[in-house]
Amino acid sequence: MTALSKGPVIRAEAGAADKMAALDLALDKMAAQMRRASDRRRVHRGGKTPVSVGQALANGAPPTEMTPDDVVTQERQVGPIAVTGDGPLVVREKTHAAAPMTLDQALYEMELVGHDFYLYVDKESERPAVVYRRRGYDYGVISLDIGGTV
Repeated sequence: MTALSKGPVIRAEAGAADKMAALDLALDKMAAQMRRASDRRRVHRGGKTPVSVGQALANGAPPTEMTPDDVVTQERQVGPIAVTGDGPLVVREKTHAAAPMTLDQALYEMELVGHDFYLYVDKESERPAVVYRRRGYDYGVISLDIGGTV
């Protein structure tokens, strides 16, 4: 298969016992090559296009460098935290009602929602705890001691 475009000519070749399987293999190879060719044309400097030499020299003055005094820091409120500059990004904040439950119930709820962890209040110790999935199909539990003694 050959694809002609404004950019490079992209070719893919594949062989299989079935002609439809060979076509699928060739299409997969061609899609990967097109993805790579498209990625080569992108500017990978923070998503910004660089200033061309002609534009930079058009005004006749050499480019100026920024000094630390030119940088403006902004303070913003993220939930209860005052953040200066870029700081931590809080994407979403949730509050749930928590009924005490056993570890087995927490595991069931975690699997039910399809997450890798589940925050709950332990029924026996009445402490906040997190059950989480580990590698190899086993689980871990982290609990908090509110009193501060371990």
